[in-house]
Amino acid sequence: MNKVVQNAKEAIAGIESGMTLMVGGFGLCGIPENCIQAITETDLTALTCISNNAGVDDFGLGLLLQKKQIRKMISSYVGENAEFERQLLHGELEVELIPQGTLAERCRAGGAGIPAFYVPAGYGTEVAAGKEVREFNGKPHLLEHALIADFALIKAWKGDTHGNLIYKETAGNFNHPMATAGRITIAEVEELVPAGQLNPMQIHTPGIYIKRIFQGVNYEKRIEQLTEQ
Repeated sequence: MNKVVQNAKEAIAGIESGMTLMVGGFGLCGIPENCIQAITETDLTALTCISNNAGVDDFGLGLLLQKKQIRKMISSYVGENAEFERQLLHGELEVELIPQGTLAERCRAGGAGIPAFYVPAGYGTEVAAGKEVREFNGKPHLLEHALIADFALIKAWKGDTHGNLIYKETAGNFNHPMATAGRITIAEVEELVPAGQLNPMQIHTPGIYIKRIFQGVNYEKRIEQLTEQ
């Protein structure tokens, strides 16, 4: 039951080139900073990353893009990363853009064992290319398939040694569904406590989904667009 590993380097053991990774967070909020940094220190390549966004040029998944470690991005919002844009326009990076709600549901469906579902978002746009269309209540819907990753890398505010997790505010948006959709899910937390210390009524992700957990260090928690008045 004790799932604790010492650090990010130990946590990411087993990730291989060509694998698919889910990377939690919303913008730069709640991203697994330690795991991402640990991957930059490896020779892993040709990764497929499923993430709401692609980080910024010098932080988050932007660090993996700089090292050309990502082959394909499956994302919703990518407007803050110039290197992402450059690689896309030069044919160096494969990209699948997905409406944000659809991306969240595809991750949730993967964790729930639902192979596919219909959704109206994206109909009549490039998102619909090649997808099955069915009409429900007089409205066309696209068939979308669930997403599952070889590894899911997530971050939580607090966790215990059994892997139970509590997220803080916006950080829960994608971390929770992605935690359930990884064949192996790694959680880094700001505070790691012994089992039994977390209030069961406050736990967002139960430990059954978590394979490895560790307490992260040196979190920066950057802001994408800082506005001052």
